[in-house]
Amino acid sequence: MAKYQPTFITHYYRRGSPPFRSLSSLPDDEAVEIMCRLADDTPFGERFKDPLGYLANRRRSEAWVREAFIKKGGKPRLVYPVYCVLGESQWLVKNSPDKSFHQEIRIDLAAFNPGDVSFTYPDSMISYWLDHDRSSEFYMPEFHGKVFTRQEILAIVDHMGNPESDWGSKLPPRLAPYIEAQVWTDIPASRVES
Repeated sequence: MAKYQPTFITHYYRRGSPPFRSLSSLPDDEAVEIMCRLADDTPFGERFKDPLGYLANRRRSEAWVREAFIKKGGKPRLVYPVYCVLGESQWLVKNSPDKSFHQEIRIDLAAFNPGDVSFTYPDSMISYWLDHDRSSEFYMPEFHGKVFTRQEILAIVDHMGNPESDWGSKLPPRLAPYIEAQVWTDIPASRVES
């Protein structure tokens, strides 16, 4: 197997919207309004069908990631992270409602201090949920309910390869198999790859 050693993270966001925003940081009524507009039957939109439930679960999982990252030496400067993926995600591109749905920005990992970015496999909300439902056939104890530092996650992918193609994940097709990166600091334009 060829080594998979991504040197960047990718921020995917809805075309026409500003990048690097978090629903969690918005007032509840504004976040709910956005989620109601985005709710549909795609892998992107189905999570928004219960906007208040989604927002509560999201904030709960974000608090878990933040606390676990601090215990590992992380130094979050934000209350809520900006979401990215390690490397890139063909799953996200393939499952976009349409090809004009998303835009992406790549950011060099070396632009961040180790205490700025945490990682989960897969998406942090799914990891958190699976850790609380260990009877699930999809539960993977070596990954779910775990928050990884950059050094830890890069060692894992160096050994196991690309999670979207090499890991033999037991996740169902509607759940994204990427490694999520949670950025806990502001992302100035100087950090964005051209």
